[in-house]
Formats: sequence, C-alpha cells, structure tokens
Amino acid sequence: MCLRVMCPMVCLALGLSAQDDKPEGKAPDLKPFVVETGTHIPLSLINSVSTKNSIPGDRVYLETVFPILVDGKIVIPPGSYVAGTITEIQRPGKVKGRGEFHLRFDSLTLPNGTTRDFRARVSGIDGRASEELDRKEGTIRSEGNKAGDARTVAETAAAGASVGALAGGISGAAGMGAGIGAAAGAAAGLMGVLLTRGPEAVLAKGTTLEMVLDRPVQFETAELDFSNSPMRKGASDGPGPLPSRKSQGASTRRWPLE
Repeated sequence: MCLRVMCPMVCLALGLSAQDDKPEGKAPDLKPFVVETGTHIPLSLINSVSTKNSIPGDRVYLETVFPILVDGKIVIPPGSYVAGTITEIQRPGKVKGRGEFHLRFDSLTLPNGTTRDFRARVSGIDGRASEELDRKEGTIRSEGNKAGDARTVAETAAAGASVGALAGGISGAAGMGAGIGAAAGAAAGLMGVLLTRGPEAVLAKGTTLEMVLDRPVQFETAELDFSNSPMRKGASDGPGPLPSRKSQGASTRRWPLE
C-alpha cells in the first residue's frame, strides 16, 4: 500500500527535478541587416573637387541625405559620413581633350560611430551640374566647349573687321581694311583657342551625387542603435554646383593663359 502511494510521488519528484536540470533556452539569433549590392545611396559633397586643384590620392568627403531601410528599419540614416578617393585625374587639353576624374567610395561611418569599409562607384550626379558622367566607368567629365571656341573666333573676327574698316576708311579702302581686319581677328581668336585650356571638371560643395554599392554591407542589430547619436545640421550645406561656363555671357577663353 505504501509502495503504491510512494511510486507516483517519486516519479513526480524525478520529473520536476529533470525539468529543473534542463538548460535554459538560448536567445534566438538576431538576423543581420544587409544592404544589398546595387543599392543606390544619395550623397552630398562636403568639400569641392576640380581637375585644376585636385590630384590622384586626394580624399573626398560626403554625407548621406536620405535614409536607407532594410526590412522596414533604418540602417543608414541621413548624416552618415562617406569617404572617397580621387583615383585618376586629367586636366583639359589646350587643343582637345576634356577635364575628367574618377571617384571611388571607400568607407561609411554611421552617426553612432559604426564604420564599414566597402567599395562603391558614382551612379549619378546633380542635374544642375554641367559635368557629364560615364556611368559604366564612373568617370566625371567637364562639358565640351566647341560652341565657346567658335564664338571666340567669331567675336575676334568681328572686332578685327571693325578696326580694319575704320583704318581702311581713313586710307580710302574700307572694304579691304575690313577683310584684312577680320582675317587678323580670326587668326588671333584661333590662337587664343589653341593656347588655352578647355573648361575644368568641377563639383562644388553641396553637389548631390549618387553611389551604387558594388558589394553588400552588413550590420548587426546592436550596431543600429542611434538613440544616443547627436543631432546635427548637414555639413554639406552650400551654394550648390557652379554654373555652366557655357551659360556665362563672357567668352570661356581668357588671357592671360591659365
């Protein structure tokens, strides 16, 4: 009788003991947040870049201007820093050739200090800028200047014709003087075109660029806590891209030579 009563009690005690000995369940693994290859991230320039003043190896500093989300969570907030490098640069030629440079993006720093090295290239530039982008190579080129060259020759020819006509009028051969003056003016204008450089490639502070990731960038959940990150004003606030040299009323060729 005692055995019949005690057996169930012993079994219950052993069962409770076995439950107490079970290891505590592990916390579920948190899935990382991955910004996939091909993601486009808009940026704003903090410092200016130009083919006249920059050299290969110069650093370029930018900041993000729009949040990037993964699974509904902000992983790259506005105000994150991006650093890049000028890898190639070419000044415009005196006879032909346009100014161009190649910009490579190297690292990303979130507002809380989390940093990632990565590789990305330029996929778009500000529509207000006169520069052109080779999307395949990521090369930024200055605008062409054929119209400016033609205008320079025409303006100097017209000025020469006026002076020649005036001189010819005094000597009684206004028509001949105008022709000689026009030819001399055109020659001077052509010389100016051949001996001066074309427009430089320039991206001013505040210019908007877009980069596209060439490889994925991964963050852990703990790295995406921005609750203690300081709020700040964008460092790239500026006047925006420089106006196109074509749109300026003055001739794009200037003396003395640059």
